Amino acid sequence: MSKTMSEDELRQRTQALLAEAHPDKVDRVTFRGTQFDHGLAWVHFPEGHGGLGLTPNLQAIVNDEIRNNADTFYNDIELNPIGIGMGGPVVLTYASEEWKKRLLRPMFTCEEIWCQLFSEPSAGSDVAGLSSRAVRDGDEWVVNGQKVWTTLAHVSKWGMLVTRTNPDVPKHKGLSYFLLDMESEGVDVRPLYQITGEAEFNEIFLTDVRIPADRMFGTEGDGWQVAITTLMNERTALGGGSGHRKAGPTATLEHLWNDRDKTNTSAAADAIMRDRVTQLHIESELLRVTSLRARATQKTGGNPGPEGSVGKLAQSEIYKRTWETCLDVLGKESLTFEEGYELRRPAGSPRTPTQLAKYQFLRSRANSIEGGTSEVMRNILGERVLGLPGEPRVDKAVAWKDIPRS
Repeated sequence: MSKTMSEDELRQRTQALLAEAHPDKVDRVTFRGTQFDHGLAWVHFPEGHGGLGLTPNLQAIVNDEIRNNADTFYNDIELNPIGIGMGGPVVLTYASEEWKKRLLRPMFTCEEIWCQLFSEPSAGSDVAGLSSRAVRDGDEWVVNGQKVWTTLAHVSKWGMLVTRTNPDVPKHKGLSYFLLDMESEGVDVRPLYQITGEAEFNEIFLTDVRIPADRMFGTEGDGWQVAITTLMNERTALGGGSGHRKAGPTATLEHLWNDRDKTNTSAAADAIMRDRVTQLHIESELLRVTSLRARATQKTGGNPGPEGSVGKLAQSEIYKRTWETCLDVLGKESLTFEEGYELRRPAGSPRTPTQLAKYQFLRSRANSIEGGTSEVMRNILGERVLGLPGEPRVDKAVAWKDIPRS
């Protein structure tokens, strides 16, 4: 049962936080640690775990109060997206009290970064078809296998690992979910360079990695259900859009449109482009207010359901078309990529609107793949939200070891 608190009282609590540790005056860890201790990290989490037991929609009041009274604002999704967006709800739902106290605070302060070890080269979008194995050895599990497309693994302390513990049952029932220390012996992280020249993704090789048995989330064979909790929170986080009207890709597009070169274009071409910019503004605003309405109507602190795929699907497709339009507005200036193609890890350096548009045009190709492809999102919405017939699944009742594989 969620507690109740007036908006004024929550703003007063946020002001007390700012009086004790202001983000413009202290470092990130100090400020966010104090925010956690005040229960203002995840207000819908229980007291003592970074929250106040309120409804999730009230978090926006805390964030707005901080934004309006400080020049420095730490964006959770930029700092520790896998941990804060997905790891926090999983820890709260499945971890022991001891692990909750150990993991949640450094996750929110971003002293410990998290990653997600689900995808495998042989499984593709069929996560339940994964083949990495964990075998029990006394009080430990020994893991061997390979993971791929693991965001931020190179800087992560913890990984959320799904692996097969029983090959003799159907694929969805033989999985278990582990908390993996990424500094463990046998964990090999290798960069995967993208079209931008950056390597924020990685492939991971696990060779005789030992995980203590008490680091299993849920029970043995319950890994698919824990994974679903992770994925539903991921899609809600990725599809949340911007809560502010003058933020995100649309803001960059409008800046470029207002600053465009008007000397070498016809009135007809200008009118066509104006229509494209206007349409994208309308769609982005619809996404923004839909996300705000979803947050406002969320009455419990439970994990989200399949409806979170709506925002994820819409945002992925809108973002790709917005960055494409940015390049069309730039015209011939969009043909060069100033940063070149030096292979490197993401540096997070500031970019002008023009530089940002060129970078994000390339980076946004991944939007409709990461966090579940747009095709998978449509299947989820069709089957689990609209109740349409599912696609045939001939391997649903077949033991994983008996399923033909290439």
